[in-house]
Amino acid sequence: LLPPLPGPGGPGPAEVGLGALPAELRAAVRALVGDLDSLFTALGLREESFAVGALSRMVAAELASYAPARNRRRTATNKASVIFVDRTLDLAGAVGHHGDNLAEKILSVLPKLPGHKTDVMVNMVELTALQTTDETCRIIAPGCLAQPNDPAAKALWESFMNLKQKEAVMEARRHLVEAASRENLPIKMSMGEVTPEQLSSYIQLFRNNLKALENHCGLLQLVLATVQTLKHPQTSKWDNFLAFERLLLQTIGESEMPSVLKQLLPMIKSYNERTKDDYACEDFLVLLVYIYSVVGEIKCGKELDTAEEEVKRALIKAICDEPEPSPLLQKIT
Repeated sequence: LLPPLPGPGGPGPAEVGLGALPAELRAAVRALVGDLDSLFTALGLREESFAVGALSRMVAAELASYAPARNRRRTATNKASVIFVDRTLDLAGAVGHHGDNLAEKILSVLPKLPGHKTDVMVNMVELTALQTTDETCRIIAPGCLAQPNDPAAKALWESFMNLKQKEAVMEARRHLVEAASRENLPIKMSMGEVTPEQLSSYIQLFRNNLKALENHCGLLQLVLATVQTLKHPQTSKWDNFLAFERLLLQTIGESEMPSVLKQLLPMIKSYNERTKDDYACEDFLVLLVYIYSVVGEIKCGKELDTAEEEVKRALIKAICDEPEPSPLLQKIT
């Protein structure tokens, strides 16, 4: 957060750039400030404003110097902190890889459930006697994450969202062991790190017991989702993304934008130069959206123009060298 903006007598809107905005946007900002002041008047608030982002700072500065707001702050009795946040940060939320969260990884790497935006398909073949190595097998109906009628599954999903991945996976094992114990299945509890193979071996115990399968179907779907996510090749790439984003944030804090782009440039490789651990073209587009969303105000200049042109050329070459462009690249081109 930026420091609190000055109150009465502090810098006016022009000093933080409101005068440079188009007339329509200036009018919109002032209308917003008037509405905010009306709200704060009704609540009897004396606010202290904070801002994240350039436009938010303009809104907060306009509110700080708004004459009716100054009069209100002299007499209001209730204190409040108001935080203005630029919506560009929403993009960082959409493309970023945030923390050590199992739920977000499951939602990101498993295929979407047809007709749904917030649920995934869980491959249920492991609970059957069907032997197949075809991951696209559609004979068995897929499972999903939404289990509103299963209290144990609901509790486990809460753990996936609120705990770190290691703790969430341990919760999956605990729920599975308790379910197997209730059904008198021959389960042997093991300590130490939980592996996908260990969870799979526990799941196998339910396969030939139809009653146990029916009683704990919701829980088994969530544990299967965990196993398939931990084994998925995209999961390791997720961790690489998270590490690189953290490094970018550190670099952005210490350097100008051209330095950040120069750091990115050697990593952009054409199809024939890439290994399975290298980033694909789509990955770089995601990283660029993330960088430009979190960097804030960018100082234009010749150095930035040169760095951006180099990144553009490298990306265009990589896209043109793709033997089979993905649907996303086809849409973009």
